[in-house]
Amino acid sequence: MFSSLQTATKDVPLNLRQLSLPSPLTIVVLAPHPDDFDAIAATLQFFHQRGDALHLAVLTTGVSGVEDGYAGAHTDADKAALREQEQTASCAFFGLPVERVSFLRLPPDEKGNPRLDTANHESIRDYLLQRKPDLVFMPHGNDSNVTHQRTYALFRAVALAENLQLWAVLNQDAKTLAMRTDLVTTFDAATATWKAEMLRLHQSQHQRNLNTRGHGFDERVLTINRKSALVLNLDDAEYAECFELERFG
Repeated sequence: MFSSLQTATKDVPLNLRQLSLPSPLTIVVLAPHPDDFDAIAATLQFFHQRGDALHLAVLTTGVSGVEDGYAGAHTDADKAALREQEQTASCAFFGLPVERVSFLRLPPDEKGNPRLDTANHESIRDYLLQRKPDLVFMPHGNDSNVTHQRTYALFRAVALAENLQLWAVLNQDAKTLAMRTDLVTTFDAATATWKAEMLRLHQSQHQRNLNTRGHGFDERVLTINRKSALVLNLDDAEYAECFELERFG
């Protein structure tokens, strides 16, 4: 079914825009936090415009990413509601139907990371079995962010236990430690402008980046995409989202 992805073992990564893929596909995005969907918006836009069925599951509330008092949010409940409102707004901007967006709110440990326990395993299992995806997107597990690590660990445990037949598409993130680049989605300045507007809808993250890093959330993400295109020597592209492929089943 995905013979074009089978060739992703060469030194030169595949370009998503040049592949011949079956259609329609069912695609699940397992987002560790609100905003991880937006980090790969150019790739997801490609599938959305093909008419593929996209489903987003946001695993955690991401309350630790909200500065105390931002927009009047002091409690975890207020911060969770704020982040979910931002994700809902960005998905509306993207054009993802509201019924395709789920907030799983996996119970966390004392540090705010989703627990690697039976209950969270079953939540991921039930979500995936109901949708039967062909492709599952998530940040790469080799990442300094523990929630990213555990998202991959929960997914992998479910995929192996249930013998799921699918491809995992693991994206590069600002905190990715190392990964193999099997697949890229190239995009131009116009798409980057669109993506930046979408990222800025996560206003709590945009302001926190301005306060702590001196640049916005949009620039943080797009700088990675710009550097990727340069490092991979993609002369015909200004930006690139990068992925490692892993086949299950």
